[in-house]
Amino acid sequence: MTPEELRTFCLSCNDAAEDFPFTPEISVFKVAGKMFALTALGARPLTVNLKCDPDLAVQLRAAHPEIVPGWHMNKRHWNTVTVDGTGGTLPARQLRELIEDSYDLVVAGLPRAQRLRLNRP
Repeated sequence: MTPEELRTFCLSCNDAAEDFPFTPEISVFKVAGKMFALTALGARPLTVNLKCDPDLAVQLRAAHPEIVPGWHMNKRHWNTVTVDGTGGTLPARQLRELIEDSYDLVVAGLPRAQRLRLNRP
């Protein structure tokens, strides 16, 4: 997955927005003001921080060398995924699923009224 494909996919999530609260180089993708992905699109190797169920996070880290505890994040709830470069190659389909899972976890934590607004066409 290229940086532009990563950006496009994150923004394809319902009501997703890109923000730059830290530096102009760090893209933060949010839903309802809550972060679900964080990446430096110009960095090499390309990595992305994604929210993950804690039990699944441990399993993913054990199975994939390109998935490690979230850098500068709560390591119980966040993974850093290397999209390209060293450390293995995660299939694009699986990366998309991890992004969707991160988005879904954030949405699940929103107040009911916000969740309902997101589900409307």
